Amino acid sequence: MEHKKINEKHCGLRVDGDIHAKFRHACGFHGRSANAQIIRLMLKFIAEYESEHGKIKLEK
Repeated sequence: MEHKKINEKHCGLRVDGDIHAKFRHACGFHGRSANAQIIRLMLKFIAEYESEHGKIKLEK
């Protein structure tokens, strides 16, 4: 049985095959999985957003 983190979410993504192949190639070049690179990109985007608009407050 697979163990998941309590707050871990799955995110499906539809993407053009050529973009996907190029992205995976570039990720491999940097020694990262596509998943790890997407998370890095998301965190960078969130940091830029919060820098301009203030910290995002999540309701629990």
